Amino acid sequence: MATRDQLLDGALHHLNAHPATSMSELAAAIGVGRATLHRHFATRADLVRAIGERSMERWETTQATTGVREATVSDDADVVRECLRGMLAALTRDAEDFAFVLTDDSMIEDAGLLARMTALQAVEVELMVAGQRTGVLRSDVPAAWLSHLVYGVMVSVREALRAGDLAPRTAADVVVSTFLSGASA
Repeated sequence: MATRDQLLDGALHHLNAHPATSMSELAAAIGVGRATLHRHFATRADLVRAIGERSMERWETTQATTGVREATVSDDADVVRECLRGMLAALTRDAEDFAFVLTDDSMIEDAGLLARMTALQAVEVELMVAGQRTGVLRSDVPAAWLSHLVYGVMVSVREALRAGDLAPRTAADVVVSTFLSGASA
């Protein structure tokens, strides 16, 4: 019997590749019966909301475990840099979640998810401000742009992994080095 998390993982993976998939198609793709999927999620909207809620929980956990709030008030460049490294690596591991949440319009149509997303992004913008203040990040662009850039990278990670252009075992290192060092030679 598939667990709720297994169903969410399967649905997320399939929806990232095929966003318009119906519940019947999702059940078949996951390898469960429609009744099993409907026992956990009455509607497709309920399933998508559950994916969004789990993604927000992972985002909150990432912020807590990597010390984002502490780094936002630090004047130590090493503290901010290590926080950014940890946060980017954790977000990369969960890139499939974040890419879905950032590209599925139903997330911004759900007031509760939008409020959580906005609050979490505000905390990360403050981390970008700390990065700029300590000289870790460039200060000639808006801090909010740097936050948006991170989430654009998460969508790119999802697509690169799916296409086979990025190896899962090296993805976090590539993201961290690209974000902190840029793409210039």
